[in-house]
Amino acid sequence: MKYISERSGGAPVSFIDAVLMGLAPDGGLYVPTALPRHLVPYEIEYDQFVAQLLAPFVPSDLPLADWCQRACSFPVPIQPFGDRHGILELFHGPSLSFKDFGARFLAQVMQHCPTEKPRLIMVATSGDTGSAVAAAFHQQPNVQVVILYPKGKVSARQAHQLSCWGDNITTLAVEGTFDDCQALVKQAFTAPDIRACFHLTTANSINIGRLLPQMGYYAYSSLQRYADTQQPMNVIVPSGNLGNVTAAFWARALGYPIGNIVIAQNANASMVRYLDQGVYQPKASVETLANAMDVGAPSNFARLQKLYPTFTDFAQQVQAFDVSDVQIQQAIVSAYKTYGLCLCPHTATAYHVWQHHVDNKQAWLLAATADPAKFESIVEPLLGIELPLSKTFQAQLARPAVVQTVDANLQAIMDVLPTE
Repeated sequence: MKYISERSGGAPVSFIDAVLMGLAPDGGLYVPTALPRHLVPYEIEYDQFVAQLLAPFVPSDLPLADWCQRACSFPVPIQPFGDRHGILELFHGPSLSFKDFGARFLAQVMQHCPTEKPRLIMVATSGDTGSAVAAAFHQQPNVQVVILYPKGKVSARQAHQLSCWGDNITTLAVEGTFDDCQALVKQAFTAPDIRACFHLTTANSINIGRLLPQMGYYAYSSLQRYADTQQPMNVIVPSGNLGNVTAAFWARALGYPIGNIVIAQNANASMVRYLDQGVYQPKASVETLANAMDVGAPSNFARLQKLYPTFTDFAQQVQAFDVSDVQIQQAIVSAYKTYGLCLCPHTATAYHVWQHHVDNKQAWLLAATADPAKFESIVEPLLGIELPLSKTFQAQLARPAVVQTVDANLQAIMDVLPTE
């Protein structure tokens, strides 16, 4: 399998080159040259399933099975609710979000590929990506990680989790939005001074190495659900930068029994506007309770457009609904009172869409993207309970936080880059 830019195509590159480069030379995102139909039996351990799923995408001489064993070492349970629905819990990794799967896989790939210059990983985060990347790369030799997050626009526990690592992890609170952070990462790739000192790459879902492993839980759960119901799995995915839901569409393209894929968005609603207007109009992000989805210009829209290149194709395959902060709060309360489900604000957008916008006579799976305990200031007052903390999370919150505040310009970032 080779990889090309979603923009111009360009010369195909290898899996390793696509991962290490992050972005294509034309600034586009790498996509596989094909999505071959490829079904793997699910009656095996999850990490083995992911390894077999990714086999067509990764050269056979690379230790794919070892990578997957280390990256996918935690469960992906489905919590049933109602008479036919389920919550796909994707937050049982070390940073308590679905992004642990991709970040840990990416760390394994990069550890396999030493560089002469120190590797610098710059990552923009609207809440959860940064902590997943930090946990995956912490204390990895010859790697420096710089995390950029919008100051004051993540929860207190998220902010602590982003900045509690030290060692090779530098955390920067940017005076701006997530879109500003993401733009700074892209600008860094064109900065000669940075590239002269470091081998620069990114660990956002811009990177194909982050995205491919996320196909695993959709493919795996779809086979589980099909075995139980003999029907394709319908899924609702909370979406900001659209990487997670792109993985679902790719898994369906591989032939897995996935039916409707519905995007749940917060007030930023980039896909809702596109489907309503037929014109993609990115806007400055606005702050919401589902802060990890506060993205006004989602990068992975380009990959979805590559998959469905005409608006007619796109509109036939993609559904999207927006959810307000008030509706998020109502969904959190409703899910708890009705089914005993404790949801984070992002998962609550999927629950609201399930309640109000889809046919509940069909069976649905809702992707639960983060542990609600990361959002205690939102969830606890609504439910009147104290959320339990995992031992891993308790240990992270007990560590001291070290963070620097910087302006939203590349020079400010360069001034505080690690020197070794």
